[in-house]
Amino acid sequence: MDATIVNVTTAKFDALVSLVQQYGAAFAVKILCAIAFWIVGRWMIGFAVSMVQRSLGRQKVDPTVLRYVGSAITVTLNIILVIGILGYLGMQTTTFAALLAAVGLAIGLAWSGLLANLAAGAFIIVLRPFKVGDFICAGGVTGTVVEIGLFVTAINTPDNVLTLVGNNKLFSDNIQNFTHNPFRRVELKAQLSGAADWKAAAALLKQHIGALPNVLAEPAVEIEILDFTLVGPVLAVRPYCHNEHYWQVYFDTNRVIKDALGEAGFPAPIPAQVVIVQQQPQP
Repeated sequence: MDATIVNVTTAKFDALVSLVQQYGAAFAVKILCAIAFWIVGRWMIGFAVSMVQRSLGRQKVDPTVLRYVGSAITVTLNIILVIGILGYLGMQTTTFAALLAAVGLAIGLAWSGLLANLAAGAFIIVLRPFKVGDFICAGGVTGTVVEIGLFVTAINTPDNVLTLVGNNKLFSDNIQNFTHNPFRRVELKAQLSGAADWKAAAALLKQHIGALPNVLAEPAVEIEILDFTLVGPVLAVRPYCHNEHYWQVYFDTNRVIKDALGEAGFPAPIPAQVVIVQQQPQP
């Protein structure tokens, strides 16, 4: 009787071991296949992304656009690859997709500010109000655009300070692009004495300023009376130049206003003085 029980137990144990070996071998094969799928899939994703980027690069697409497209394609294909591998392993991908959607919603609510910057960055890339290398004023910062990132734009200010500004702040504010047009106007003033001949002064300044390096001949230098003060007329001095020469023309024009008028003998403007004469009371 005992021998019979031992034989039955041994048979059941052997059957269990055989079953474990059978399913274990099948599961091991699936694991190996899943690893192979992951390796091959990652390689194919990298190859596809590089092909798309090379194709867009041949069309001279902005480098920031290439990074956006590459990141979007990589994330999307990786998610599809993971879902496919889990489905091959027998897991319920519908539950996983629902969980992924819930996590995405939670992250979206927590990172609403970052996502706003991300969306604004996408609009900046598509609408192109400015590009890398442009000199702009936006979001309270003035400088040269160094990089348009996913969430922030890097701007190098004239005093050589790298400033990172959120894309949403840039896109929701007024944007001045000083590089977009082929030239810009330099705005300066020249105070004359009331005794000076303003027409002669304007002609002299036009001649000297027009001869400065990088001052455009067309449009021509504009000099007109802008205002009147107690000292005399105020001239608006407006030369035109390319954006990269703005500060050179600005400072050179200021020097010309001082030197040319002084050397030509124009009287210096003297602030008006009020003289009050008081009479001594007679005894």
